[in-house]
Amino acid sequence: MKILVLINNVPDTTTKIRFTGDNTAFDTTRVQWIINPWDELALTRSVELKEAGAVEQISVANVGAQITEPTLRKALAVGADDAIRIDAEPKDAFFVANQLAEVAKDYDIILAGIEASDYNGSAVGGMLAELLDFNSVSAVSGLNIENGELVINREIDGGSQVLSISTPVVLIVQKGIAKEPRIPAMRGIMMARKKPLNVVAPADADAKTTLVDFTLPPPKAACKMVDEENAKDLVALLHEEAKVL
Repeated sequence: MKILVLINNVPDTTTKIRFTGDNTAFDTTRVQWIINPWDELALTRSVELKEAGAVEQISVANVGAQITEPTLRKALAVGADDAIRIDAEPKDAFFVANQLAEVAKDYDIILAGIEASDYNGSAVGGMLAELLDFNSVSAVSGLNIENGELVINREIDGGSQVLSISTPVVLIVQKGIAKEPRIPAMRGIMMARKKPLNVVAPADADAKTTLVDFTLPPPKAACKMVDEENAKDLVALLHEEAKVL
């Protein structure tokens, strides 16, 4: 059984966000890039399944320029066997899904994080499943392979579901798929240098959306301090300004 994990290259959450070109482009200078957290958990679970003998091969793939290769190398260091970089700027979710569909056809399980921590679109996994005409399951918080069959746990309102599903399948995973991301060991980092990272040409596909400009959220209002003896003033502020009472 072969797994493909989709890897998104995102800014570290501590990155100070800036824009250039009259707020029409993200400023990538001094940005620390990381694996999207949900994708990192998906990769960790894949490695666990391979160590248990349930998976033969783990590949990772992304759509991006050469700047994304260190992130793919980290995924190789964590435990992926090979990496695929589709050499194109990720214009929008539809464009990315079309690119990934070209390399994902021959895999049994495709794991996609529920969203990316930069744009929070939550769209690529579902689009990819439709383009491939694969089964898909969203909100996956558990994945096991028992006697060659996939057993899926997913969160629903008021509880959880346990599902059995056939492959090929796209699983859109969220927190819970693995306890915590795996940190590459030195041996893994050294081995990652020799693992294949294949760069492929992009497919002919158009984006469906265009980014016009970016706007930072307004700064938070100054914190108002209320003396501990003035409970009446605190209640008034919560009622009249915060509107929570």
